[in-house]
Amino acid sequence: MQQDRVVQYGQWLIKRRWPVLFGMLLIAVAAMAGVMHMQLKNEYRVFFGEDNPQLQAFDKLEKIYTKNDNVLLVIAPKDGNVFSSETLSVVENLTHEAWQIPYAIRVDGVTNFQHTRAEEDDLIVADLVIDAKDMDQAALDNARQVAISDARLVNYLIPKRAHVTGINVTLQLPANSPQAEMDAVTKTREMIAKIEAENPQIDFYLTGFTMLNNAFQESSMQDMQSLVPLMYLGIFGVMGVLLRSVSGTLSTGVVIILSMGTGLGLAGWLGLPMTPPASAAPTIIMTLAVADSIHVLVTLLQQMRLGHSKQEAIVESLRVNMLPVFLTSLTTVIGFLSMNFSDVPPLNDLGNMTALGVVAAFVYSVTLLPVMMAILPLRVKVKAEASDTQMDHLANWVIAKRNPLLWSAAFSVLVLGAFLPSNDLNDQFVKYFDESTDFRKDTDFAMANLSGIYQIHYSVGAERSNGISDPVYLNRLEAFATWFRQQPGVVHVNTLSETMKTLNMNMHADDPAYYRLPESTELAAQYLLLYEMSLPYGLDLNNQINVDKSATRLMVTLENVTTKELRYLVEAGEQWLTDEAPPYMFAKGIGPGVMFAYVSDRNIKSMLIGTVLAFILIAIVLMVALRSWRFGLISFLPNLVPAVLGFGIWGVFVGEINLGLSVVVGMTLGIVVDDTVHFLSKYLRARREH
Repeated sequence: MQQDRVVQYGQWLIKRRWPVLFGMLLIAVAAMAGVMHMQLKNEYRVFFGEDNPQLQAFDKLEKIYTKNDNVLLVIAPKDGNVFSSETLSVVENLTHEAWQIPYAIRVDGVTNFQHTRAEEDDLIVADLVIDAKDMDQAALDNARQVAISDARLVNYLIPKRAHVTGINVTLQLPANSPQAEMDAVTKTREMIAKIEAENPQIDFYLTGFTMLNNAFQESSMQDMQSLVPLMYLGIFGVMGVLLRSVSGTLSTGVVIILSMGTGLGLAGWLGLPMTPPASAAPTIIMTLAVADSIHVLVTLLQQMRLGHSKQEAIVESLRVNMLPVFLTSLTTVIGFLSMNFSDVPPLNDLGNMTALGVVAAFVYSVTLLPVMMAILPLRVKVKAEASDTQMDHLANWVIAKRNPLLWSAAFSVLVLGAFLPSNDLNDQFVKYFDESTDFRKDTDFAMANLSGIYQIHYSVGAERSNGISDPVYLNRLEAFATWFRQQPGVVHVNTLSETMKTLNMNMHADDPAYYRLPESTELAAQYLLLYEMSLPYGLDLNNQINVDKSATRLMVTLENVTTKELRYLVEAGEQWLTDEAPPYMFAKGIGPGVMFAYVSDRNIKSMLIGTVLAFILIAIVLMVALRSWRFGLISFLPNLVPAVLGFGIWGVFVGEINLGLSVVVGMTLGIVVDDTVHFLSKYLRARREH
């Protein structure tokens, strides 16, 4: 009865082919118009939901202090000496120029570092380097010694070797404004290009979180401009060879384009943003649209080679493929919708966009594709014998060798499955980018030569307003910083206690014996007030002290640590505060790197739930559709084994799983099920009809 309805539907399509063609094209155009409403989001924050505890804590920290968006300019003279008159002059000029970057609110460099010294009874606060081009060698040597001796600078903006230096530009970017970010990046690059052309003896590198956000967008665009056209070329080339039909290849191309456009358009109408991970949706939709179309076209062409008319072949192809194509589309949609269990919003969006595109691909492949094939000319050479000799040989060989094949497959699954525990979660966001990208190369250079990009921030509270001058607070803060400096992977710790020790020494005639914390609250408060009043605009302590002086920010900079090591340091720091400091000083370790470190862990746990539910739902769908509980249960094996083999091989050769890989099972489940469904449904149909 069901087959009769499909036959009637196929006959109706052929009869009404022109109205159906124009009607489907109108629907497609209306759906694709939603692309105009799709918002582009490319900052790293999109990877975290509004309820993400680390993001909430980080947003709170940025409201108390200053924003963390920044551009880090790394200056590397080819002679390996930053403290030459020529190089320092370039650094000094670039520090001034950096204020012209849109939305810059602070510029920190070696030359404008606020160096303090005693002069009789006065505290002198001034730029470390003034008019570098006029400095003699003694002054240059003195500036170098100060820079590499000051804990606030060394391994942050200058390494001990002083062979490179950095200028950190803090930006106050408006919320949800990709254009503002692009403006800042464009201005920075123009500025560096100009200075680099004038100073060929110096190399320049750009990194920082603003450059990271921009790299996400640029990488997505570059992939779409280079890889996607190559993929199109490959797919259409293979289709042309396999189908040997211009009409079939062109019709499939129309289905692909409309499926991708409809998926993205409907996403736009629903308010889903376009993010770097979601930019993969068109590629996935294309793959699935090709699969649907190929199934319909192959059967159609096979029927015509057997001598059937084109109309009869179209109807028969729909009869044979309607159920399996529907089932593969439904199970694929279930697989991609399971990505909504992910803790990462862009991966939710990717799953939803792809699911919409898969539905569109199914609709177009059973409406538009048959209609176009009915309209377009199609010549197929009739063959008396249409059997596929190679496939027959393969089938006979598999049947004859079923026991050895089964046991060898089981052995392979067991062996490779044993390597699943070898995969560790590691989400170093710098490694999201290929080593050939400018951001990756520049960031790797900065981490190897200057400082790290991964940071942990602690907003350490005092007991009361103005309590940061309390010696008890300062001593515990200093002890916390000292403990962190002793931890593996830590390259720099920035804390108020360093400034207070320097001020105490300055106020005692620069006597090194007094390089320690002030002994009373009154002295500490006076020193701090005097220092703050001497600081120029844009270099105040707002990035380190809150408004009522009841908390300070301690910032830990790390080398290229793994996610596991970063989580350990965060939790160890929190435990130290619990054990060694008063309760009011307790703070959570936060920062962009910390957010990435924890989101993969939560994501893989939530995706495990989503994937298990998807497996169960798919099995139930197959039991009902195939009218066989036995084959529904059997489907578990071919659906699960590819994931086990894939991650087992990954465990052998790589051993690291990041944010993207944590959703691979959910993403590929629908694609894997495609093969299972077509094989089982056609196997059962053959048994029932023959």
